Amino acid sequence: MNRYIVIGLFIVSISVAFALIGCNSKKENRAVTIGFMVKFPEEPWFQKEIKGARKCGDKYGFKVVDIGARDGDQVLAGIDNLAAQGAKGFVICAPDVRLGPAIMAKAESYKMKVFTVDDQFIGADGKFMNVPYIGLAARDIGRSIGKYLFDEMKKRGWKIEDTGACVVTYDQLDTVRERTEGGTEALTQAGFPAEKIYRVPESIIDQPGAFAAANIIVTQHPDVKKWIAYSVNDEAVLGSVRALENHGFNVDSIIAVGIGGATSLPELEKEKPTGFIGTCFVDCVGEGYKSAEYLYKWINEGITPPMDTRSAGTIVTRETFRKVMTDAGFFE
Repeated sequence: MNRYIVIGLFIVSISVAFALIGCNSKKENRAVTIGFMVKFPEEPWFQKEIKGARKCGDKYGFKVVDIGARDGDQVLAGIDNLAAQGAKGFVICAPDVRLGPAIMAKAESYKMKVFTVDDQFIGADGKFMNVPYIGLAARDIGRSIGKYLFDEMKKRGWKIEDTGACVVTYDQLDTVRERTEGGTEALTQAGFPAEKIYRVPESIIDQPGAFAAANIIVTQHPDVKKWIAYSVNDEAVLGSVRALENHGFNVDSIIAVGIGGATSLPELEKEKPTGFIGTCFVDCVGEGYKSAEYLYKWINEGITPPMDTRSAGTIVTRETFRKVMTDAGFFE
């Protein structure tokens, strides 16, 4: 046989072998399935986290199964569902952090690895469980918002004696409590009177719950002429703004800053500005990506993830949100 033909056949065979190796490698990665379980699947924040996880899956070649679970029964059923699909582990934001021991027991029965996002599991002893976690640098984010609100108030020439702080709280979750506490710390350190910071808890973290709580604050303090508002997330601040507007306050008498970014987009994009002037944008797409990547490498390569990873935020306004969020891949 002509030696050039032999060389050609050899090169072709090598190419085919490498192609098969690549294909087998892709199939091997595709055999890895992970779950991504969230408590409020309809919320933009969690949808963006899932988007990030899928982006990671596309890069590394693994499958992501997303599941909504609003209570303990749905969480445990979701774990059974993932096990039936061959999942090796899952990322979870649990509907109740006290479900941690039950979730871990169920996962361990299937030999599944668990990575928590947004909220940390609480054990029977009331302490955080030793489960890998990624979430917000909550107190720092709260402090940045408190400082921003005070600076904006002073820039507008508002008098402290005319101003009150509307703070809707939800202290059941540590990461949420730290957000409002951080805001209060920054305000009082800047010189805002603690007695003019009015706190009322909401029954559930959403706009209607915040609207009801903020309505109580405004009704109890009819002497306040101008309001600054901060809370636990975009939804709660938006609910607070709607309550303030319902009492006759407007863009000239409200300064409100949220936390998140996903839910606040329609507000920031409104042609006519409101008292919701900005949000502390947190890269939820990035959190979803990182949590999925940590879990995948833990499963596939045996790389143990860090136990506690915190994400910082960036305050964005109507003028800056589009660029900042685009740079973070939010609008892809």
